[in-house]
Parts: sequence; structure tokens; C-alpha cells
Amino acid sequence: MASHLRLHLAAPPPLPYPHHHRRLQFRRLPQPPASPLLNPSRVPLPPLLPLPLLLVRSRARLVRAVGGGAEEDGDGGLVGEDSAAFRLGDQSLASWAYFGGILAAVLVALNVLWIDPGTGVGTRFLDAVASVSDSHEVVMLLLTIIFAVVHSGMATLRESGERIIGERAYRVLFAGISLPLAVTTIVYFINHRYDGTQLWQVQSISGIHELVWFSSFISFFFLYPSTFNLLEVAAVDKPKLHMWETGIMRITRHPQMVGQIIWCLAHTLWIGNSVAVAASVGLIGHHLFGAWNGDRRLASRYGEAFEILKKRTSVFPFAAIIDGRQKLPKDYYKEFVRLPYVAITALTLGAYFAHPLMQASSYQLPW
Repeated sequence: MASHLRLHLAAPPPLPYPHHHRRLQFRRLPQPPASPLLNPSRVPLPPLLPLPLLLVRSRARLVRAVGGGAEEDGDGGLVGEDSAAFRLGDQSLASWAYFGGILAAVLVALNVLWIDPGTGVGTRFLDAVASVSDSHEVVMLLLTIIFAVVHSGMATLRESGERIIGERAYRVLFAGISLPLAVTTIVYFINHRYDGTQLWQVQSISGIHELVWFSSFISFFFLYPSTFNLLEVAAVDKPKLHMWETGIMRITRHPQMVGQIIWCLAHTLWIGNSVAVAASVGLIGHHLFGAWNGDRRLASRYGEAFEILKKRTSVFPFAAIIDGRQKLPKDYYKEFVRLPYVAITALTLGAYFAHPLMQASSYQLPW
């Protein structure tokens, strides 16, 4: 209001009209012929979209796939998000410094409060589980079931929990409970993987090692794209429930499940005993439930947009591509030539060569 007042005061006063002045004559111009292009009331409006689909489509137009997009939604765009996209220009140095600080604090807290037998409660937790049975197979299966119930249960309650305490607080709670249970399960598997009954022995067969190595390597490329959003994982950025559509999602809608199955089959084949079978049964069962639960949560959040994505994709790898529901862009490979997959390649190779170090660290714990 003050700015309008200043403009009004700064304007020159109007010129006074003479007392006797001629009335201006206005000539009416001929009207153009009626045309629907010039008459907005006659232009047909596009059909209204449901609000969730409209919001998702508006976001999809801002984030386009490298190789284009599927065409089934009628406008040549994506209804989901572009997975594994990482642009250096969008990154904040302060956010990544904050992430480094959080990661260091989490590792220290995990060691003091859970891993260290002198100060942590991890050993007592494992002793309580192991008191149920002397069988390593039973304990292994129980550990995977406990982790699965907590992990999937908290994922199911995520929407309600976020409304109560907020997205970041719920992510911290989720990670704070899930991470110690995951570490215990992994360490127990490493320490007892050869304690079960030997069912087969194929390690001496030529080509088996190469098959297991290649299968394990490939399995990590099936990580769910949300895993790459490290700033959201650490709650530096506000966590979101993403609906991804490009990259690995074109091959299978549930890459985490497929990757876990590949990893379990490869390691069970190599180890060949009952403990490996028990671990694989628990992990595969957990991921099968997670696939169903993930579809349910996405359908609840995104509605019709998820139904469109569901028609374009498949649970079984390559099924939607084979039957023509998924049309790969000509430059589809570019959706994998991205920094997250470069990092996955380096970390997977590093983990393979660090196996002796990982095993030595696990053996130091009385788990």
C-alpha cells in the first residue's frame, strides 16, 4: 500500500479540462467472424486428471529420463521419477559434510551401544535369541524373522508415524532399530555359515566360483533406487516415498527382491549347507513380502499413477519388456551410466577383496 501511495504522490497532477469541450466520437469496428479458436468459451477443455496423477505428471515433466520416456500415458512422459539421477550442480557441500558427521556419529553409537560386548547390548540380545535353540539353523532363521518383522512393520507404519513425529524423526527411529538388527544377522551368518549340515559340495567344480562371483556382483545392481538417496537415508534431506520408473525399474518393479534372490541362490550354491539354506529362506521370504507390501504402499500413496506404472512394469525380470508393455529407449544404457552405479561397481569390487578383513572383524565378536 505504501508503494502505491508513493507512486500516486510522485505522479504529475492531471491537466484541467476546459469548461467547454467537444465530446469525443468513437467509431465501432466491425466484429470478426466467430471462431472457436478466438472464443475461449467454445474451446473444449482437456479432461480433468485425478489429483495424485496430476501432481505426479507435473513432477515427471521436470525430471525426464535420459533416453526419453514410456508413451502409454498419452503425453510421452513418465508418471514416476527418474531413478539414480545424480547431478553435481544440485549438491550442497554443507549437506554432504553434515552427512559425514551423522555417519561418523552413527558408527560410534552403534559400536558403543550395540557391538562392543563390554558396553553394548548386542551380545545379550543374541544370547536371548540363541537360548531358544541350540541349532544354528533355527537361530539364523529367527534373526532374519526378527529383522523382517521390525523392518517391514516399521515400513508399513511409516505414513502414520511420520504424521505423528515427522519424516526425519521417523527415519532416525527406523534406522536406529533396523541397523543393529541387520548387523547382528550379518555377523552371525559370517561366523556360522559353515556350522550347518553339509548338503552338497560344488566349490571344486570348474566355473562355479566364477558363476557365484558374477551373480553376486550383478545382484548389487538391483538395489532399489531409493538406496542411492543417501541424504534422505540419513535424514539430512526430508525422506520421501518415491515411485521410480526408469533404469533398473524397467527390468523389474522390485529390483531389491530380485537382487536378494540372486545373492541368496549364489551363496547357498557355494556354501551348500543348512545354515545357508535357513538364511536364504528367511531373506527371500522377507523380500517377497516386501514386494507385495511395497506395491500396496505405492498404490495407497499414488493411486492411478501407480496403476499406470504397474501396467508398464513387471515383478519377474524382463517380462514387461518381452510382452511389449515396456518400451526401452534407444539410449537406455545411459540410465545406468550414472555416478551411483559407478560407486556401486567400486564398492562391490572393494567388498569382494575386503572379505578377509570383514571375516576377521566378525570373528572378534562372540556372536
